[in-house]
Amino acid sequence: MPRASAPHIGYAAMLERFPPREVVELATLAEQHGFTGVMATDHFQPWTPQQGQASFVWNILSALGQTTTGDLGTGVTAPTFRSHPALTAQASATLAALYPGRHWLGIGSGEALNEHIAGQYWPEAPERIDRMFEAVDVIKKLFASGLAQRDVRHDGQYFKLESTRLWTMPERAPEILVATSGPVTARRAGRTVDGMITEVAPLDKIGLLLQRFAEGAKEAGRDPKTQVRVLRLHLSWAPTDEEAMANALAEWPNGGMRFGRSDIRSPFEFDQLAKLVRPDDFEGRMLVTADLDAHRAHIQSFLDLGFDRIYLHNAGRNQAQWLEVFGRDVLPKLTR
Repeated sequence: MPRASAPHIGYAAMLERFPPREVVELATLAEQHGFTGVMATDHFQPWTPQQGQASFVWNILSALGQTTTGDLGTGVTAPTFRSHPALTAQASATLAALYPGRHWLGIGSGEALNEHIAGQYWPEAPERIDRMFEAVDVIKKLFASGLAQRDVRHDGQYFKLESTRLWTMPERAPEILVATSGPVTARRAGRTVDGMITEVAPLDKIGLLLQRFAEGAKEAGRDPKTQVRVLRLHLSWAPTDEEAMANALAEWPNGGMRFGRSDIRSPFEFDQLAKLVRPDDFEGRMLVTADLDAHRAHIQSFLDLGFDRIYLHNAGRNQAQWLEVFGRDVLPKLTR
Protein backbone atom coordinates (compact mmCIF):
# COMPACT_ATOMS: atom_id res chain seq x y z
CA MET A 1 0.00 0.00 0.00
CA PRO A 2 1.16 3.61 -0.58
CA ARG A 3 2.55 5.71 2.24
CA ALA A 4 -0.07 7.46 4.38
CA SER A 5 1.14 10.81 3.06
CA ALA A 6 1.01 9.76 -0.59
CA PRO A 7 -1.76 11.11 -2.82
CA HIS A 8 -4.64 8.86 -3.80
CA ILE A 9 -3.84 7.65 -7.33
CA GLY A 10 -6.14 4.85 -8.48
CA TYR A 11 -6.63 2.66 -11.52
CA ALA A 12 -9.36 3.51 -14.05
CA ALA A 13 -10.73 0.14 -15.16
CA MET A 14 -12.14 0.60 -18.65
CA LEU A 15 -14.68 -2.19 -18.97
CA GLU A 16 -15.32 -1.24 -22.59
CA ARG A 17 -11.72 -2.18 -23.44
CA PHE A 18 -10.78 -5.35 -21.56
CA PRO A 19 -12.61 -8.64 -20.88
CA PRO A 20 -13.74 -9.30 -17.30
CA ARG A 21 -10.94 -11.60 -16.16
CA GLU A 22 -8.30 -9.28 -17.58
CA VAL A 23 -9.88 -6.26 -15.88
CA VAL A 24 -9.73 -8.05 -12.52
CA GLU A 25 -6.12 -9.12 -13.12
CA LEU A 26 -5.04 -5.62 -14.16
CA ALA A 27 -6.75 -3.85 -11.27
CA THR A 28 -5.18 -6.34 -8.85
CA LEU A 29 -1.78 -5.78 -10.47
CA ALA A 30 -2.29 -2.02 -10.20
CA GLU A 31 -2.66 -2.28 -6.44
CA GLN A 32 0.50 -4.35 -6.24
CA HIS A 33 2.32 -1.49 -7.99
CA GLY A 34 1.07 1.19 -5.60
CA PHE A 35 -2.22 2.33 -7.15
CA THR A 36 -5.00 2.85 -4.64
CA GLY A 37 -8.53 1.83 -5.55
CA VAL A 38 -10.50 1.38 -8.76
CA MET A 39 -12.92 3.49 -10.76
CA ALA A 40 -14.78 1.17 -13.16
CA THR A 41 -16.77 2.33 -16.19
CA ASP A 42 -20.40 1.31 -16.76
CA HIS A 43 -20.93 0.51 -20.45
CA PHE A 44 -23.47 -1.50 -22.41
CA GLN A 45 -21.41 -1.03 -25.58
CA PRO A 46 -17.80 -0.04 -26.27
CA TRP A 47 -17.09 3.32 -27.89
CA THR A 48 -15.51 1.64 -30.93
CA PRO A 49 -15.57 -1.95 -32.20
CA GLN A 50 -11.78 -1.99 -31.66
CA GLN A 51 -12.27 -1.60 -27.91
CA GLY A 52 -14.44 -4.67 -28.04
CA GLN A 53 -15.95 -5.22 -24.55
CA ALA A 54 -18.76 -4.11 -22.24
CA SER A 55 -19.03 -6.19 -19.06
CA PHE A 56 -21.44 -5.42 -16.19
CA VAL A 57 -19.85 -3.04 -13.73
CA TRP A 58 -21.44 -4.47 -10.56
CA ASN A 59 -20.10 -7.97 -11.25
CA ILE A 60 -16.61 -6.58 -11.82
CA LEU A 61 -16.60 -4.45 -8.67
CA SER A 62 -17.85 -7.40 -6.61
CA ALA A 63 -14.99 -9.54 -7.92
CA LEU A 64 -12.46 -6.76 -7.27
CA GLY A 65 -13.60 -6.58 -3.67
CA GLN A 66 -12.11 -10.06 -3.27
CA THR A 67 -8.81 -9.40 -5.03
CA THR A 68 -8.00 -5.83 -3.91
CA THR A 69 -8.18 -3.81 -0.70
CA GLY A 70 -8.76 -0.24 -1.98
CA ASP A 71 -11.86 1.75 -2.80
CA LEU A 72 -14.38 0.61 -5.43
CA GLY A 73 -16.33 3.16 -7.44
CA THR A 74 -18.49 3.46 -10.53
CA GLY A 75 -17.05 5.94 -12.96
CA VAL A 76 -19.84 6.53 -13.83
CA THR A 77 -23.25 4.84 -13.85
CA ALA A 78 -26.43 6.45 -15.15
CA PRO A 79 -29.49 5.43 -13.11
CA THR A 80 -31.86 7.19 -15.47
CA PHE A 81 -32.71 5.15 -18.60
CA ARG A 82 -31.66 1.48 -18.81
CA SER A 83 -31.53 1.25 -15.00
CA HIS A 84 -34.10 2.62 -12.52
CA PRO A 85 -32.48 4.49 -9.61
CA ALA A 86 -33.96 1.94 -7.18
CA LEU A 87 -31.94 -0.83 -8.84
CA THR A 88 -28.79 1.30 -8.71
CA ALA A 89 -29.40 2.03 -5.02
CA GLN A 90 -29.83 -1.68 -4.28
CA ALA A 91 -26.67 -2.65 -6.20
CA SER A 92 -24.64 0.07 -4.49
CA ALA A 93 -25.92 -0.73 -1.00
CA THR A 94 -25.21 -4.43 -1.49
CA LEU A 95 -21.64 -3.77 -2.66
CA ALA A 96 -21.08 -1.45 0.30
CA ALA A 97 -22.45 -4.09 2.69
CA LEU A 98 -20.08 -6.67 1.21
CA TYR A 99 -17.05 -4.35 1.49
CA PRO A 100 -17.69 -1.81 4.28
CA GLY A 101 -16.10 1.59 3.83
CA ARG A 102 -14.72 0.83 0.36
CA HIS A 103 -17.49 1.63 -2.12
CA TRP A 104 -18.54 5.01 -3.52
CA LEU A 105 -21.27 5.58 -6.09
CA GLY A 106 -20.36 7.70 -9.12
CA ILE A 107 -23.40 8.91 -11.09
CA GLY A 108 -23.70 10.59 -14.49
CA SER A 109 -26.44 11.81 -16.81
CA GLY A 110 -25.68 9.14 -19.40
CA GLU A 111 -24.56 8.72 -23.00
CA ALA A 112 -26.84 7.59 -25.83
CA LEU A 113 -24.30 4.88 -26.65
CA ASN A 114 -25.31 3.02 -23.49
CA GLU A 115 -28.70 4.36 -22.51
CA HIS A 116 -30.66 4.48 -25.77
CA ILE A 117 -30.73 0.67 -25.89
CA ALA A 118 -33.79 0.78 -23.59
CA GLY A 119 -35.68 2.32 -26.51
CA GLN A 120 -36.76 5.53 -24.80
CA TYR A 121 -36.72 9.01 -26.28
CA TRP A 122 -33.23 10.49 -25.94
CA PRO A 123 -33.64 13.99 -24.49
CA GLU A 124 -31.43 17.06 -24.63
CA ALA A 125 -28.76 17.66 -21.98
CA PRO A 126 -30.86 19.84 -19.59
CA GLU A 127 -33.47 17.11 -19.21
CA ARG A 128 -30.82 14.42 -18.80
CA ILE A 129 -29.25 16.42 -16.00
CA ASP A 130 -32.62 16.99 -14.31
CA ARG A 131 -33.31 13.26 -14.52
CA MET A 132 -29.92 12.55 -12.97
CA PHE A 133 -30.54 14.77 -9.97
CA GLU A 134 -34.01 13.33 -9.44
CA ALA A 135 -32.43 9.86 -9.56
CA VAL A 136 -29.97 11.02 -6.89
CA ASP A 137 -32.94 12.08 -4.77
CA VAL A 138 -34.50 8.62 -5.11
CA ILE A 139 -31.21 6.89 -4.23
CA LYS A 140 -30.68 9.11 -1.19
CA LYS A 141 -34.23 8.35 -0.01
CA LEU A 142 -33.60 4.64 -0.37
CA PHE A 143 -30.25 4.80 1.44
CA ALA A 144 -32.00 6.66 4.27
CA SER A 145 -34.82 4.09 4.27
CA GLY A 146 -32.36 1.26 4.74
CA LEU A 147 -30.58 3.01 7.60
CA ALA A 148 -33.84 3.98 9.34
CA GLN A 149 -35.61 0.70 8.48
CA ARG A 150 -38.60 2.71 7.33
CA ASP A 151 -40.44 2.66 4.00
CA VAL A 152 -40.26 5.62 1.60
CA ARG A 153 -42.09 6.68 -1.55
CA HIS A 154 -41.27 8.92 -4.49
CA ASP A 155 -43.57 10.50 -7.03
CA GLY A 156 -41.50 12.83 -9.21
CA GLN A 157 -41.38 14.20 -12.71
CA TYR A 158 -39.39 11.29 -14.12
CA PHE A 159 -39.46 8.49 -11.55
CA LYS A 160 -41.96 6.78 -9.28
CA LEU A 161 -41.20 4.56 -6.32
CA GLU A 162 -43.89 2.63 -4.48
CA SER A 163 -43.64 2.39 -0.72
CA THR A 164 -40.54 0.31 0.03
CA ARG A 165 -37.09 0.32 1.62
CA LEU A 166 -33.62 -1.16 1.13
CA TRP A 167 -33.49 -4.31 3.22
CA THR A 168 -29.73 -4.85 2.74
CA MET A 169 -27.75 -1.81 3.80
CA PRO A 170 -24.27 -1.09 5.18
CA GLU A 171 -23.90 0.74 8.49
CA ARG A 172 -23.07 3.89 6.54
CA ALA A 173 -24.46 4.88 3.15
CA PRO A 174 -21.99 5.00 0.26
CA GLU A 175 -20.72 8.39 -0.83
CA ILE A 176 -22.59 9.72 -3.87
CA LEU A 177 -20.48 11.58 -6.44
CA VAL A 178 -21.87 13.28 -9.55
CA ALA A 179 -20.01 13.58 -12.85
CA THR A 180 -19.93 17.14 -14.13
CA SER A 181 -18.37 18.98 -17.04
CA GLY A 182 -20.14 22.33 -16.70
CA PRO A 183 -20.29 25.01 -13.97
CA VAL A 184 -24.08 24.87 -13.49
CA THR A 185 -24.06 21.12 -12.87
CA ALA A 186 -21.00 21.48 -10.63
CA ARG A 187 -22.77 24.04 -8.46
CA ARG A 188 -25.87 21.88 -8.25
CA ALA A 189 -23.74 18.88 -7.31
CA GLY A 190 -22.09 20.89 -4.55
CA ARG A 191 -25.51 21.55 -3.05
CA THR A 192 -26.68 17.96 -3.39
CA VAL A 193 -24.08 15.20 -3.09
CA ASP A 194 -20.86 14.14 -1.39
CA GLY A 195 -18.47 14.84 -4.24
CA MET A 196 -17.86 15.53 -7.91
CA ILE A 197 -16.15 13.65 -10.74
CA THR A 198 -14.72 15.21 -13.86
CA GLU A 199 -12.31 14.44 -16.65
CA VAL A 200 -9.29 16.26 -17.98
CA ALA A 201 -9.78 19.74 -19.42
CA PRO A 202 -7.73 22.95 -19.43
CA LEU A 203 -6.75 23.89 -15.88
CA ASP A 204 -8.74 27.14 -15.92
CA LYS A 205 -11.95 25.29 -16.88
CA ILE A 206 -11.43 22.65 -14.20
CA GLY A 207 -10.59 25.36 -11.69
CA LEU A 208 -13.96 26.96 -12.44
CA LEU A 209 -15.75 23.63 -11.91
CA LEU A 210 -14.09 23.20 -8.51
CA GLN A 211 -14.99 26.79 -7.59
CA ARG A 212 -18.65 26.36 -8.56
CA PHE A 213 -18.80 23.04 -6.71
CA ALA A 214 -17.53 24.71 -3.53
CA GLU A 215 -19.99 27.58 -3.97
CA GLY A 216 -22.88 25.14 -4.23
CA ALA A 217 -21.75 23.39 -1.07
CA LYS A 218 -21.65 26.66 0.87
CA GLU A 219 -25.13 27.61 -0.40
CA ALA A 220 -26.45 24.37 1.13
CA GLY A 221 -24.62 24.96 4.42
CA ARG A 222 -22.01 22.32 3.69
CA ASP A 223 -18.28 22.51 4.28
CA PRO A 224 -16.57 22.03 0.88
CA LYS A 225 -13.55 20.55 2.65
CA THR A 226 -15.65 17.51 3.61
CA GLN A 227 -16.60 16.79 -0.01
CA VAL A 228 -14.61 14.71 -2.47
CA ARG A 229 -13.11 15.87 -5.78
CA VAL A 230 -12.31 13.09 -8.22
CA LEU A 231 -10.57 13.22 -11.60
CA ARG A 232 -10.30 10.52 -14.23
CA LEU A 233 -7.18 11.23 -16.23
CA HIS A 234 -6.67 9.67 -19.66
CA LEU A 235 -3.11 9.43 -20.98
CA SER A 236 -1.01 7.48 -23.43
CA TRP A 237 2.39 6.23 -22.35
CA ALA A 238 4.65 3.78 -24.18
CA PRO A 239 8.44 3.37 -24.42
CA THR A 240 8.52 5.66 -27.48
CA ASP A 241 6.50 8.71 -28.49
CA GLU A 242 5.56 7.02 -31.77
CA GLU A 243 4.14 3.99 -29.99
CA ALA A 244 2.29 6.18 -27.50
CA MET A 245 0.62 8.08 -30.35
CA ALA A 246 -0.21 4.90 -32.27
CA ASN A 247 -1.89 3.52 -29.13
CA ALA A 248 -3.87 6.71 -28.62
CA LEU A 249 -5.16 6.76 -32.18
CA ALA A 250 -6.04 3.07 -32.28
CA GLU A 251 -7.37 2.49 -28.77
CA TRP A 252 -8.57 5.83 -27.39
CA PRO A 253 -9.42 8.29 -30.17
CA ASN A 254 -11.94 9.66 -27.64
CA GLY A 255 -9.08 11.71 -26.20
CA GLY A 256 -8.64 13.65 -29.43
CA MET A 257 -12.29 14.33 -30.23
CA ARG A 258 -13.15 18.01 -30.15
CA PHE A 259 -16.92 17.60 -30.19
CA GLY A 260 -19.62 16.20 -27.92
CA ARG A 261 -20.27 12.49 -28.00
CA SER A 262 -23.30 12.01 -25.79
CA ASP A 263 -25.71 11.66 -28.72
CA ILE A 264 -23.74 9.01 -30.63
CA ARG A 265 -25.67 5.73 -30.52
CA SER A 266 -23.50 3.07 -32.14
CA PRO A 267 -19.86 1.96 -31.81
CA PHE A 268 -19.78 1.81 -35.61
CA GLU A 269 -20.94 5.43 -35.92
CA PHE A 270 -18.37 6.43 -33.33
CA ASP A 271 -15.69 4.56 -35.26
CA GLN A 272 -16.39 6.60 -38.38
CA LEU A 273 -15.97 9.84 -36.43
CA ALA A 274 -12.83 8.48 -34.76
CA LYS A 275 -11.18 8.17 -38.17
CA LEU A 276 -11.16 11.98 -38.34
CA VAL A 277 -8.87 12.24 -35.28
CA ARG A 278 -5.29 13.28 -36.04
CA PRO A 279 -2.24 13.42 -33.74
CA ASP A 280 -2.52 17.20 -33.29
CA ASP A 281 -6.05 16.77 -31.91
CA PHE A 282 -4.69 15.35 -28.66
CA GLU A 283 -2.81 18.58 -27.91
CA GLY A 284 -4.19 20.12 -24.72
CA ARG A 285 -6.70 17.29 -24.30
CA MET A 286 -4.70 14.15 -23.51
CA LEU A 287 -0.99 13.80 -22.82
CA VAL A 288 0.63 11.44 -25.32
CA THR A 289 4.33 10.92 -24.67
CA ALA A 290 7.03 8.51 -23.52
CA ASP A 291 8.37 11.20 -21.16
CA LEU A 292 7.70 10.03 -17.61
CA ASP A 293 8.60 13.42 -16.12
CA ALA A 294 5.98 15.04 -18.34
CA HIS A 295 3.35 12.60 -17.08
CA ARG A 296 4.39 13.15 -13.47
CA ALA A 297 4.15 16.94 -13.85
CA HIS A 298 0.78 16.63 -15.59
CA ILE A 299 -0.69 14.51 -12.79
CA GLN A 300 0.87 16.76 -10.14
CA SER A 301 -0.79 19.84 -11.66
CA PHE A 302 -4.21 18.37 -10.91
CA LEU A 303 -3.23 17.36 -7.40
CA ASP A 304 -2.07 20.94 -6.86
CA LEU A 305 -5.43 22.16 -8.13
CA GLY A 306 -7.16 20.37 -5.28
CA PHE A 307 -8.26 16.92 -6.43
CA ASP A 308 -8.50 14.33 -3.67
CA ARG A 309 -8.42 11.25 -5.89
CA ILE A 310 -7.09 10.75 -9.42
CA TYR A 311 -7.70 7.56 -11.41
CA LEU A 312 -5.40 6.93 -14.35
CA HIS A 313 -6.25 5.32 -17.68
CA ASN A 314 -3.50 4.48 -20.17
CA ALA A 315 -4.64 4.17 -23.78
CA GLY A 316 -2.33 1.34 -24.79
CA ARG A 317 -2.80 -2.39 -24.45
CA ASN A 318 0.55 -2.32 -22.64
CA GLN A 319 -1.25 -2.12 -19.30
CA ALA A 320 1.03 -4.38 -17.24
CA GLN A 321 4.16 -2.60 -18.47
CA TRP A 322 2.60 0.81 -17.83
CA LEU A 323 1.48 -0.13 -14.30
CA GLU A 324 4.97 -1.35 -13.41
CA VAL A 325 6.74 1.71 -14.83
CA PHE A 326 4.37 4.27 -13.33
CA GLY A 327 4.31 2.44 -10.00
CA ARG A 328 8.11 2.58 -9.89
CA ASP A 329 8.97 5.90 -11.53
CA VAL A 330 5.93 8.21 -11.35
CA LEU A 331 3.70 7.53 -8.34
CA PRO A 332 6.47 7.76 -5.70
CA LYS A 333 7.35 11.30 -6.94
CA LEU A 334 3.83 12.70 -6.61
CA THR A 335 2.93 14.79 -3.58
CA ARG A 336 -0.35 15.70 -2.00
